[in-house]
Formats: sequence, structure tokens, C-alpha cells
Amino acid sequence: MQQVLSHGRNRKRAVINYLSKYWTLYLMLSIPITYFIIFRYIPMTYIQIAFKKYSIIQNPWQMPWAKNNGFEYFIRAFSNRDFLYALRNTVMLNLLDLIIGFPAPIILALLLNELTFKRFKRFTQSVAYMPHFLSWIIISGLAKQLLAPSTGLVNIALNKLGFASIPFLTKPGHWVATYVFLGIWKNVGWNTIIYLAALTNINPELYEASAIDGAGRFQNIRYITLPGLRPTIVTLLILSLGHILGSEFDRPFALSNSLVSGVSNVISIFVYQYGVRGLQFSLTTAVGLFQSVISVFFLLGANAFAKKFGERGIW
Repeated sequence: MQQVLSHGRNRKRAVINYLSKYWTLYLMLSIPITYFIIFRYIPMTYIQIAFKKYSIIQNPWQMPWAKNNGFEYFIRAFSNRDFLYALRNTVMLNLLDLIIGFPAPIILALLLNELTFKRFKRFTQSVAYMPHFLSWIIISGLAKQLLAPSTGLVNIALNKLGFASIPFLTKPGHWVATYVFLGIWKNVGWNTIIYLAALTNINPELYEASAIDGAGRFQNIRYITLPGLRPTIVTLLILSLGHILGSEFDRPFALSNSLVSGVSNVISIFVYQYGVRGLQFSLTTAVGLFQSVISVFFLLGANAFAKKFGERGIW
């Protein structure tokens, strides 16, 4: 009994000594924890609006439950043609971003890593990641000035050369290609920084040994660089798959117009039109909850799939 009490006192003394030594770190940690509690977790109580009839004069706990055991607005969402189109467009655009846009920073990082002129490498990297700091409103304004069918600088140049104008922003197929290209142009440089940082962890002695064995640059990339980048690639791919049903608002909204609304209206725009403008808060909350739950399932599935093939995953 005495030993148990002595062990308890020693453990308590060790905890007190630890906290007296590192209390400043826990004080700093309390700031982001407080932020997440106030602005992330407490607002989650309003998720129940998806299952209730919204009333502006009642708090969520007092609102009456919706029909069909609370799933009335989920049923109504999947019966809404606009939502089904928005769901299709969201998945399509995100898949194109993933298939075309995800490899782009990897390729750029590999190219920059092979450059021997450091000044040119830094200049190229700076030019590549500067668009990341531009808002989509600015980018859409530039795109409309450069790519307009009759007054855009690009089409004027094409007409001068004897080519027909290209409807970059007025035809659905061309709009989707422009949407993906602008997304790559804006984000490729910033994402490249992550891969360049990962490249610094690769042991330089591996390249020296491969040079002694007579390996060329492509062999170094295949057998040393890409395997060294694989953990980073897998982690970012898992996070990207978790966002497959997510949708930005400013990007499609700024680039959209009535001629391409059939492919540009995504879930975020649907929520804006029906929720903010249409005041159907229960319906749009149900849509947002569905979107979040499916994204979590994608994230968990991608992480489990990665671990099955021997990767570490994100947890």
C-alpha cells in the first residue's frame, strides 16, 4: 500500500515538474484549441438544421423535425435536378483537376531539381508560385480580357494569324479545359514547393553512388528521386481524394457565365443560390452535410487503401 502511495506521489510530482517546465507551450497551444472550439466545433450544433424545418425566430433545439424521420430535405435534394447537375459537375471538375493537375507540380519539381543554374532555378520557381497569391476575381478578370471571343488578346492574335477564334469561356468543353488550365497555372508553383522540400531529404550519396554505376538522369529520377518523393505524393494524393466532392466557390463562380452554366454550376454555387439567395437553409445544410460525410469516407478509404499497399498514410 505504501509503495502504491509513494508511486502516486512520484508520478504527481513528475507531472507538476513537467508542467512547470513546459507551461508556456501549453499556453500557446490553448489559443488554437480555443479557436477550433469556438469557430469549428460549437457551430457544428447547427448541423441539425438539415433534419429540421428552419425558422429564423427559433434556435435549432426548438425547431420542429422535418418529415420522413428528419430526412425530408435529403430526399428533396436528390429529387432536385439542379443539385444532381451540380453534383455531377463537382465530381467531373475535381477529377479533371486531380488527373491533370496533380502530376503537374511533381513534374515541375523534377525539372527544377535537375537545373544546374541556381539563379535561373530560383527565378523560375518565383515566377511559378506568384499566381498563387492572386485571387480568382483577379484571375477571372485577366482571363476575360485575354480569352474573350472577339475582344480577347489571344483571339485577336489568332485572327491576325488567319485562325478562327476559340470560345475559351463560352463553350462548355472549352470552358472546362480553360478552368482546369487556370487552376494548374495558379497552384502548380505553390505545390511544387512541397515537393522541392521533400527532395532535400533524399540522401545525396545515393546520386553519387548511381553516378559511379553509370546511371543517367532518367534512371536517377526513376530509381532515386521518385521513390524518395513517394511518401509525400501519397499523402497529398490522399488529401486530394478527400476533397473530390468538395468545391471552391470563388473559382467556378468568377469564371462562370450563363452560356456554360450546365458545366460550371457546382455544389457551392447550388448552396449559394438556394441557401443565401433562396433562403432554403435546411435544404442547403443537408447538401453540405452530405458533401462533408462523403468527403470523409473518401479520405478514410484512400488512407486505408494506401496502408494496404504498405504506405504510411496520413495517420
